Amino acid sequence: MKAWIDRDGCISCGLCESTCPEVFRMADDGLAEVYVDEIPEDSEEMAYEAAEGCPVSVIHIENE
Repeated sequence: MKAWIDRDGCISCGLCESTCPEVFRMADDGLAEVYVDEIPEDSEEMAYEAAEGCPVSVIHIENE
């Protein structure tokens, strides 16, 4: 399972990082980023929660 962010639409709210810091973080440019290749199995539920909670819906999670 992988996550990706449409960074052009990110508003830097930090919700994803606070919800699932095992997958998301704020990059040096102030925008959110995914910093893992694969979502750890024990973080999948929180990654989905971060995607659903994103106020601008720019987080996407894909099953491979």
